[in-house]
Amino acid sequence: MKRTETVNNYAKQMCGLCQKNDAIPNEKFQEYDVYRGLRDLNGKGVTAGLTNISKIISFDESTGERIPCDGKLWYRGYRIEDLMKRYSKTNFGYENLAYLLLFGELPAEEQIEEFLDILAISRDLPTNFTRDVIMKAPTNDIMNSMTRSILTLASYDKDAQKTDLANVIRQSLNLLAVFPMLAIYGYHAYNHYENLESMYIHRPDSELSTAENILMMLRPDKSYTQLEAKALDAALMLHMEHGGGNNSSFTTRVVTSSGSDTYATIAAAMSSLKGPRHGGANIKVMEMMDNIRENVKDWEDQEEVEAYLCRLVDGEAFDHTGLIYGMGHAVYSISDPREKVFKNFVLYLSEEKNRQHDMALYNNIELLAPRVIAKKRHIFKGVSPNVDFYSGFAYEMLGIPLELYTPIFGIARIAGWSAHRLEEIVGNGKIIRPAYISVMEEL
Repeated sequence: MKRTETVNNYAKQMCGLCQKNDAIPNEKFQEYDVYRGLRDLNGKGVTAGLTNISKIISFDESTGERIPCDGKLWYRGYRIEDLMKRYSKTNFGYENLAYLLLFGELPAEEQIEEFLDILAISRDLPTNFTRDVIMKAPTNDIMNSMTRSILTLASYDKDAQKTDLANVIRQSLNLLAVFPMLAIYGYHAYNHYENLESMYIHRPDSELSTAENILMMLRPDKSYTQLEAKALDAALMLHMEHGGGNNSSFTTRVVTSSGSDTYATIAAAMSSLKGPRHGGANIKVMEMMDNIRENVKDWEDQEEVEAYLCRLVDGEAFDHTGLIYGMGHAVYSISDPREKVFKNFVLYLSEEKNRQHDMALYNNIELLAPRVIAKKRHIFKGVSPNVDFYSGFAYEMLGIPLELYTPIFGIARIAGWSAHRLEEIVGNGKIIRPAYISVMEEL
């Protein structure tokens, strides 16, 4: 204990030196024309590569001007709205789109059947892995638990270090198949050892989809409704890919470009995703919504709701950051196409779960927040709700614990990460090594 205190005190003392010697004034970035966060002053990303996997449009530049427009998202050339309609009546929407992202084409019936068979036989962890790896170090940080498991799986793969295309495809499919188990089992270990709740480990069912298996493995009685499974399947489809420029997908490409193995690459992507600026956004939305419920008496009174939103933007309420979480996106301007699609599933869920009163509050915030932000802030591109504004509410209605919100994102995004890894390998590009300008004074 004394050693820990000594090291902690030393670390605190050294903060001053780091702050003194590591701080670079904003003017320097402007002087050298460096875009912080690889985004220019208008929010446009610095071009770092080319991809065939997905496409995002949030501005109309056909006239030479950059005009905000409704957001559009494509997977492999298909609009996300069309894909969601196409697979709305199947139990395996996520799996069909995973095939599309990985291999570039929509699967025919015999192709998806073979793909589902491969995933089914791959949903198997090494002998005693759950006991010896997942349950031996329970934690409420399920993302860290999953990352540890991913790296440990490399020890069971005799070809872990091989990066030829066929081997990486095999590894990608295995990880795609076991990700739900790593997440759900990690949660059950934490819930048993830390929360002192009952322990139950359900094995996945080869006849069920990824979404169905998640709900089945999570719940003591294994039961779920068809609407619940469809809502979760929709969430997985909408979160599975979002361009090569998002932080975790770019991380995947950077680590892949160094020649690293699949397990290390996906572990790096997980480490990126767990950051609250990336995959943890819906948790902040839920915390904010709890705060609003506590402080707004009439959730359907738009004047009262708007007054409290003004307090949020002014930094007078909740976490005093001045942010309305779930509003706005780094890329989209007028609308997020994923939010538009997902809202319908959330609406149906709210009716099944008798949560219409909560839905009314979300609707009012969606209507009023852009107005409040536009009045209080200088917005160059418009602001609208993003998909995470509703995803946390959906997960709550599905009985998914808060600790699994970001892991669910990871379960979805492993498909996109794997697609970007494969594209980077096929392209046989150079190691990604951006330049940094030194502003160091020579002594």
